[in-house]
This record gives sequence, C-alpha cells and structure tokens, in this order.
Amino acid sequence: MSQYTVDRNRRYTSDRHSSTGASSHKSRSSSAQHKGTPRKKKFSILSIGKGLDVPFCMLIVLLLAIGITMMFSASYPVAFYEIGDSYYYLKRQLLFAVVGIAIMLAVSYFDYHHFHRFSALILGVSYFALIVVLLIPSETGVKRWIGIGDYGIQASEISKFAIILFLAHWGSRYYDKMHTLKYGVLPGAGVFVSTAILLLLEPHYSCIVIVALLTVIMLFVSGIRLRYLAIAGVILAGAILMLWATGLLTYAMDRMDGWGKALEYIDETQWQQTWQTRNSLYAIGSGGLFGLGLGQSRQKYLYLPEPQNDFVFAIVCEELGLIGAVAVLLVFALLVWRGVVISLRAKDRFGKLLGIGLISQIGLQVILNILVITDWLPNTGISLPFFSYGGSSLLMLLFQMGIILSISRSANIEKI
Repeated sequence: MSQYTVDRNRRYTSDRHSSTGASSHKSRSSSAQHKGTPRKKKFSILSIGKGLDVPFCMLIVLLLAIGITMMFSASYPVAFYEIGDSYYYLKRQLLFAVVGIAIMLAVSYFDYHHFHRFSALILGVSYFALIVVLLIPSETGVKRWIGIGDYGIQASEISKFAIILFLAHWGSRYYDKMHTLKYGVLPGAGVFVSTAILLLLEPHYSCIVIVALLTVIMLFVSGIRLRYLAIAGVILAGAILMLWATGLLTYAMDRMDGWGKALEYIDETQWQQTWQTRNSLYAIGSGGLFGLGLGQSRQKYLYLPEPQNDFVFAIVCEELGLIGAVAVLLVFALLVWRGVVISLRAKDRFGKLLGIGLISQIGLQVILNILVITDWLPNTGISLPFFSYGGSSLLMLLFQMGIILSISRSANIEKI
C-alpha cells in the first residue's frame, strides 16, 4: 500500500470521528436544552383533561341556581306558617349549597383513583350508618336520619354512593370475569340484598327501588349477561310477593292504595291518602303552557303538603308552565349526557364505570320524581336533585359531581 493511501485513510478516519463527536455533542446539547426548557401546554377552557370541565360545571351551577330559587318560591308560605320565618328553608339550603360547591371543587382536584382502594371501607361505613339509624328511636316509626344538633344525615344517601363505588371497583377489577356467576352475579346480588334488608327495616322503599336500578345499571355496563339480570328480576318479584303475603309491606301497600286514583273519590280514607298527589296534579294542570309566573303558585299555600321537598317540581310546573318545566328537564338531560361523555373518555375502566354510575343516579331520580308527582308511580318520597330541600342529599350530590369533575381532569390528557 502506498504512503499516499495510508495518509488519506488516516485523514478520513480522523475527520469521521471528529464529525461524529461534534454531532453527538450537538445532540446531547440539544437534548439537555430541551429538558431544561419546559414546553408550553396548549390551553383551552373547554378542553377535557386540561382542567375543570366547564360545560358540566356550568350545568350544575345553573340547575342549583334554578333549584334554590324554585325551592324558596315553593317553601316560604309553609315556612312562615310552621316556623314564623319565610326564609328558613332558603337560608339553610344556601348554606348547604355553598358548602357543597366548596366540597365539589375540592374533590375535583382529588385523584379519583384513590377511591378504588377504599371502596370496601366506604361500603362498610354505609352498612354501619344504616344500622345506627335503626337504633335511634322514632315517634313515627320511620327511621332514616342520624341527628347531629339541628341537622341530620340520611344514611341512605351514603348507601347509594357506596354501592356505585363498590360495583365500579369490582367491575373494573374483574371485568373479564363479570359474565360468570361467581364474579358477576353473586357479589352484586350480595351487596344489593344486604343493603335492601337494612332499608326495608327503616322502611325506605323508594331508596330500595333506586338501589336496585343502580345495581342493574352497574352490572350491565360491567359486562354481566342479560339472562342473569332476567333471573334476578324473577327472584326479586317473587320476594316482593312473599313479603306482601306475609304483611311485611304494609307501609308500602298503604302508599299504593290510592295509586292512579288521586282524582277519583272512592271514600273519605282514600280521598285523604291521595291529598298530596291530587294537589300536585292541580298545580301541574293550572300552570298551563306558560305558567302563572314566578312566585304566583296557589297550591303552595298549604294545599300541597311540604312543597319544598319531593313535590317541588309541581310548583315549577305551576309557576313556569309546560315550557319552563320542559326547559328544566332539558338542562337535566344535558347534564346527564355530558356526564356520560366525560365518563366514556376516562382513561381507565374504573373511571368509566364510576362516572356512569354517579350520573345515572341523577337521571334515575329525575325520572322517578316526575313519575311520582304525576301519579304514574306511588307516592314513595323520591327527591328531585338540586331542587328538593335537604342538606345531606345536596352535599352528597355535589360531592359525587366533584368526582365526575375529577374524572374530567384526567380524561384525554394529551402527550407532550
């Protein structure tokens, strides 16, 4: 080999190493600079996963504002008559709303995945609360509240959340086995039956209906086979017939005696039993298309018993008319739709199941409440979310909406 060739190869090798080293150094420098300088995130106020889901939050605030306004309009005559303070229910409900919104926003910053670990514990707390309720004396024979000073906690509100949470936890953990009897049917049936027995002793039949429907929804979206649900329905119907035959459903049967007959006079006893439902129908009918005007209801002046609670929507129909009532229901429908969208966009199955369960409770209670005040269902005492007066119900409701907002914060996060 000639000296020229040797010298040329040496120069080529030297130049190549020099070039490679420079390129490597440049790459490392660029990488270090990239790591040292954070990239800016694109921000959109309506984006899911980059902050609070604003549309969902606005719908909650809108319903809460309308609900408190209508609750006050429905309650001030009875509040003045019974307590001497027309603003009694308004002041308390405003306090619950402010505290509830604060809880909702705080929970929205809490990672909802932590509830995964505490699902069994929260279910145990719900059982404990239902047992404590049964140990508290009651003059009416109905035991539903745990009194704390001037306020009370309705144990059944905890039970609804606990069942949704536990079934979301179970369904996400054993999703591939939910079609089996061992992992799909037995756990769900066990949780429902044990809760229903305690609710039956209160008695609180409306909550049993809600819990049953929530259990069915949670098991269905978790992948349980439909034939198991059909079999469970037959067994449940048989259990109800047995309870009726043994006289254990006396309280419920009294409520059903006048079902669908509120506008018919059969005897004086039946006429008095259907007094509340009948005046609810009077209120709905007198509202017409456009309503009598905000604050102009006549049925709230001691004709419709406790209009601030389960029958507040009858006053909505009377004062705002059919158009106003449909508008309120449309806002509820938008809230449920948005909640489902948020849930389906969750990054994990637990978030999907939990979100769908929580927003389903809203939809179920709205539908059942409307059916009750229109006499399509027996008068079973089902509250209207965000409208009916009640501290524990409102606080629990806003807490659950905070969890859905937490799901929205972690959904569809863009990679950067």
